Amino acid sequence: MLTKLLIANRGEIALRIHRACKELNLPTVAVYSEADRDLMHVKMAEESICIGPADSAGSYLNIPAIISAMELSGADGVHPGYGFLAENADFAEKVEKSGFQFAGPPSEIIRTMGNKISAKKLAVKIGLPVVPGPETPIGSNYKDEAKRLGYPIIIKAAAGGGGRGMRVVESESKLKENIDITKAESKFAFGDSTIYMEKFLASPRHIEVQVLADRFGNVIHFGERDCSLQRRHQKVIEEAPAQGIPTEIKEDIFNKCIKACKEMNYVSAGTFEFLYENNQFYFIEMNTRIQVEHPVTESITGFDLVKLQLRIARGEELRIRQEDIKLTGHAIECRINAEHPQTFIPSPGKILDYHAPGGIGVRIDSHLYTGYVVPPNYDSLIAKLIVSANDREDARVRLIRALEEMIISGIDTNLEMHIDLLSDENFIKGNVDINYLETKFKTSD
Repeated sequence: MLTKLLIANRGEIALRIHRACKELNLPTVAVYSEADRDLMHVKMAEESICIGPADSAGSYLNIPAIISAMELSGADGVHPGYGFLAENADFAEKVEKSGFQFAGPPSEIIRTMGNKISAKKLAVKIGLPVVPGPETPIGSNYKDEAKRLGYPIIIKAAAGGGGRGMRVVESESKLKENIDITKAESKFAFGDSTIYMEKFLASPRHIEVQVLADRFGNVIHFGERDCSLQRRHQKVIEEAPAQGIPTEIKEDIFNKCIKACKEMNYVSAGTFEFLYENNQFYFIEMNTRIQVEHPVTESITGFDLVKLQLRIARGEELRIRQEDIKLTGHAIECRINAEHPQTFIPSPGKILDYHAPGGIGVRIDSHLYTGYVVPPNYDSLIAKLIVSANDREDARVRLIRALEEMIISGIDTNLEMHIDLLSDENFIKGNVDINYLETKFKTSD
């Protein structure tokens, strides 16, 4: 039974989790670094504990400090949010062994799905379609493997995530160089130099399926999201549902995802991520956590995914079935970052004035307030602006209106960039893929 929850994260997702806990009458414990004493959820939580310096390695990634905070506060569960330790199998395992409840899947599933090679092997075993490529790390026969796949290929870090540790190779002359660079990047970023290769798809969309599973074998999906607008493999705009995918193809992949969850005894919220090209889905990874873009799914289904996730962590059985999930209208989310609109250089500093947009169908997930100082130590995401409407075009127009209404002064933001993207003719027509933004920004430069 979950009676007090420690939120092992910061910023908007920590506040998002706190709000869900309040509605469940579940007391919260906020942990924070020395740079984050003034975070909104720290002020609102029933208890708060400083766990270390501004450097995330000494605070939000400090597993012993977080376990100690749980023991000190009497919390019997922890929600990791996204990022930091959310998909760290060692952290989940230590939480389990310490007798606490982890608001996520079992550590062994996190470990399996966290490694792209083992995840791909499992995907093949349970019948998910995968991108062509060997299910083994790159070895001495890498030239033959690349020739068999046909150029271009993409080299990926097995332990990668967040768009890091990936390089596209156009010809054999660049292969060895890119293998060495990716190995070094992977070792530096993830502590693991294992890499693998796949066929590079030329112009796919990025489509993902949201699932939820309890401890009693019940699994449901909440439809799909389109996250194709990306810059350097980082999502910028997300929407739900995806446009232009035949219903029978979607239903087939939904059924495959549910079957996969049941076969691996999955528990909690999760997201299957796919590349989609020529009416074919290709599995690329599974995120074993709540995602940044979960609000667009909430907006078209009416269900609070974090509350459902917490109910599962409390040991409850899902009260809803697949037939209860109805997709209504359309939702789009913009990730608002503290960064220079042209150079994308992070822009920390004091918020001199903050005004959140409003009106029907407008949601803002943010920890900002006037006078808050955005620290330079963490990811530049400071807000998510989500709108919903009866259809995609109404949602697009509403989102532009909301962006124009939003005020964040004192730092640079990417508000104007989002207005430009939403006004882009190709976005309006739905003619974008995962490479579109890179082309657009190069053209504008």
